[in-house]
Amino acid sequence: METVELNQPVPNFVAQATSQKDILLTALKGWKAVFYFYPKDNTPGCTIEAQDFRDAYKDFKASKTCVFGVSKDLLKSHESFKEGQQLPFELISDTDGKLCKLFDVIRAHSMHGHQVTSMERSTFLIDENGVLIKEWRKVRVNGHVEEVLEAAKQ
Repeated sequence: METVELNQPVPNFVAQATSQKDILLTALKGWKAVFYFYPKDNTPGCTIEAQDFRDAYKDFKASKTCVFGVSKDLLKSHESFKEGQQLPFELISDTDGKLCKLFDVIRAHSMHGHQVTSMERSTFLIDENGVLIKEWRKVRVNGHVEEVLEAAKQ
């Protein structure tokens, strides 16, 4: 599977999510979709980001935009995180890394003098026809959700 390019259709995929749901990209036609990739459930930055999306969720829905969080955590961890933070949207478990590869969010970087690879906090906005229309990489949590919401409203 190749990686997604800006202003190109996103290849269809099926992904396992919380609430025993399978997310099928083509089933979202007619709605915009936000896929935000985050490193790990129940960590400080990821929790704040999830809470920000939660708090803005009604505004996303009013803009006909679905929201999905994506990490490599297991569904069991996602269910606990979703319940604990009262998230009104589904979390996708990408344990095999297919979505991470598709959206090219695994990056190499230096940590304490060693090269490591990890998930880069990133967000993608897909339009009603399945085209990637906006991406945010190396996301800083503060103010990010407001920026994504503005783009979704356009």
